[in-house]
Amino acid sequence: MLNPDLDLLNDYPFDRLRGLLDPLDPPADKEKLLLSIGEPRHPAPPMVAEALERASGLWGKYPPVDATPAFRRAVADWLTNRYHLPGGMVDPDKNVLPICGSREALFLIGHLAVAREKNGKRPVVLVPNPYYHTYSATPLLTGAEAVFVPATKETGFLPDFASLDEDILERTALAYLCSPSNPQGAVADMETLKATIELARKYDFVLAADECYAEVYTETPPPGALQACAELGADGGGLMDNVVIFHSLSKRSSVPGLRSGFVAGPDEAMRLFRRLRSYSGATLPLPIVEASTTLWGDETHVAENRALYKAKFEAAARILGPRFGDVIPAGAFYLWLDVGDGEAAARKLWTEGAIRVLPGEYMARTDAQGHNPGAGYVRAALVHDLETTVEALQRIADIL
Repeated sequence: MLNPDLDLLNDYPFDRLRGLLDPLDPPADKEKLLLSIGEPRHPAPPMVAEALERASGLWGKYPPVDATPAFRRAVADWLTNRYHLPGGMVDPDKNVLPICGSREALFLIGHLAVAREKNGKRPVVLVPNPYYHTYSATPLLTGAEAVFVPATKETGFLPDFASLDEDILERTALAYLCSPSNPQGAVADMETLKATIELARKYDFVLAADECYAEVYTETPPPGALQACAELGADGGGLMDNVVIFHSLSKRSSVPGLRSGFVAGPDEAMRLFRRLRSYSGATLPLPIVEASTTLWGDETHVAENRALYKAKFEAAARILGPRFGDVIPAGAFYLWLDVGDGEAAARKLWTEGAIRVLPGEYMARTDAQGHNPGAGYVRAALVHDLETTVEALQRIADIL
């Protein structure tokens, strides 16, 4: 017998988008512009191809689950420099593991953090609402209860975990926090990060800090969870207690096809995570490890990548203005446009303008009162070159 729970994984947003738009025809005289998926389209840095070529002799080797000492050192150094961490806080041999893109690890963290019971009761997984779809699979496939926490305009587009009932917090095993957030582009400030970490430690749950958009921002570099840990101090425990962070090269370096990132956290969590990944067999090929090591050691291409996104958001502000809410986010590369009815706007943009966007309700869960916090929005990913993006923005302005 197959696992019937897999059929309950029915909130995959792009399946729903195909169901909405595939029966409809876009205008034949317009080029189709796909803004529905967050797939970076900027050219990959030349150093990627160069590193892969240098390491081409390593394709014939099984890659180790923890990559190479050079990779782990490059990540530890990057974290220390980027977030102004105390020297030695991140031990490359105890606190860092490579991952095949952040999605893999964000899914696996549930198997690490969620036990069969929490305080003798059914465990809870906290999911921001709206959310990145991988988060919603974790509670379903681990037997936990999913609690969807509003991340709306009223909460600054971030979840307020502290507002939850004591009973829920006492049963919480895992909480997802994405900053900069997908889809809204909100950034958790240092005080929010500290308060959330203190809550995780008080109720002894794992905070999964998804920071894969941390290097795409418009003004100020977003603070990170490990930075907040360092400021909080150890207080009788370890500096990283209850916190696991996730980073990826996909957005930072515009190499989504490389499927390369890292996870970092406390010694014991990483020891068990390494064991889990040893069984799953998801390891980075050594040539990709070499390319990744090179990318984590370079900041020039990251600044260039960020400047390309900033130019597109300036164009969005100029063309769309204030009609759809706050156009320029603090981070990430999405427009979260307040259009009143996301599905209707998506259909209209596709049938009249050949523009494909994602209805916000496909990234959110309807609550007990029948309210879906994403229903009034569409998400548009500004991942194309500037010229294509300007064309897409102009069509959106003309049609909506």
